[in-house]
Amino acid sequence: MSLALIIPDRKLDDLQQRLTQALPDTRIEIWPDISSADEVEFAVVWKQPSGSLAQLPNLKAIQCFGAGVDAILADPTLPALPIARIVDNSLTDTMVRYLDSVLNHYRLRLDQFSSQQRQQLWKPKSPRQLSSICILGLGELGGAAAQHFSAAGYHVSGWTRTAKQLAGVTCYSGQAELAQAVADADVVICLLPLTAETDDLLDKMFFEQVKTGTIFINVARGAIVDDAALLAALDSGQVQAACLDVFRQEPLPAGHPFWLHPAILITPHVSAVTNVSTVVQQIAENYRRSQRGEALLNPVDLSRGY
Repeated sequence: MSLALIIPDRKLDDLQQRLTQALPDTRIEIWPDISSADEVEFAVVWKQPSGSLAQLPNLKAIQCFGAGVDAILADPTLPALPIARIVDNSLTDTMVRYLDSVLNHYRLRLDQFSSQQRQQLWKPKSPRQLSSICILGLGELGGAAAQHFSAAGYHVSGWTRTAKQLAGVTCYSGQAELAQAVADADVVICLLPLTAETDDLLDKMFFEQVKTGTIFINVARGAIVDDAALLAALDSGQVQAACLDVFRQEPLPAGHPFWLHPAILITPHVSAVTNVSTVVQQIAENYRRSQRGEALLNPVDLSRGY
């Protein structure tokens, strides 16, 4: 029996070696170099090519190599099998640290000072007064970020598709309460899962509802945001600045207007990168569970899409 790593365009030697140590009696193979498709019973995937999982007739379960599973679910040939996602304290900590750094980047006006440097301008300014944060999505990552900023003294609101309660966070839910959730936020952070309901959710109407001069941060999925609507909001000043770590197409294509927009900070999908050393045991445990016919750790609810 074997375990297949279907993670294109990434060096997988370290992951393969660590899984071999954790599962010494299992052959760990890297797609597309699979010796026998019939022997693959477990697959670890990230942005797998469409149809690749359907070619494994004896597959028992699928393990996502990250927290988001939208790329897996987008495959029209996806087998009807249990799917698990990664839930890892290291991943969560990385996300919170990223968001904290970005918030301080804007609070200290480093975006403005960087622009002034290119113009050789010397104009000291006091920090921005950012006191209110709205986090869209209060799952594993969003909930941790909300509690971090609440503990740091910010007024934090959160919005979810269905009602949720979180200590120290003013919670809103449902489409009818989205405008209320973001109305007073100095900073809006998107950590929503990408589903049929959230695709293009942050559109022209949404950006008209945010507080004038808000700062927008997207670390979820690019397709949740209407690109043209965000650009229009930035050009009008309705949104003061935006930090984007995720995009509809990755890598972001050359010539895309985001690249050179003076109010946009781009990072290449690095806000929460899976740490191989901390997730190997989780993957190995789910493999063993699949072999025993047991429920997987951190299963995906296919009806919700996450």
